[in-house]
Amino acid sequence: MSLPIYLIGARGCGKTTVGQALALALGYDFCDTDHYLQQARQQTVADIVAIEGWAGFRAREAESLKAVTAASKVIATGGGMVLAEENRLYMREHGRVIYLNANALVLAARLEAYPLADQRPTLTGRPVAEEMVEVLAARDALYQLAAHHIIDAMQTPDAVVNQIVSSLSLARAS
Repeated sequence: MSLPIYLIGARGCGKTTVGQALALALGYDFCDTDHYLQQARQQTVADIVAIEGWAGFRAREAESLKAVTAASKVIATGGGMVLAEENRLYMREHGRVIYLNANALVLAARLEAYPLADQRPTLTGRPVAEEMVEVLAARDALYQLAAHHIIDAMQTPDAVVNQIVSSLSLARAS
């Protein structure tokens, strides 16, 4: 039985895009915890935050993580999934955790190039480039702490998938 693969990283690092391609390459199922949560609640992330606050959203996010975890599944997590130690430990204990690492300027450029109407509400109230610098400063150590593998996500999605597959193969061989 193959362990689930959790993709972690900041908004815009490619968790969903890479996750779908990785699942296809491995013959795994794919799930995005944010999409799962929104479907289960019939609300957008922004709506959940507006009604329950960030703490309520984070609690629902943790529930979603556990609900979608299954063997042979690639799981794209929300960028803040690592904020709760419980989530970091859960992912490390139940699967392989891949940190898709990209710098703040790349993340901001991606988010600005593909603005989504249902994108999460701002965490800081600042422009996206400033927010990404602040978010990475606060979360990078948590991403690294949670990760079994750190992957350079500033490459093409195909290159990122190839790097992940290689990292997982090397880990199995050792």
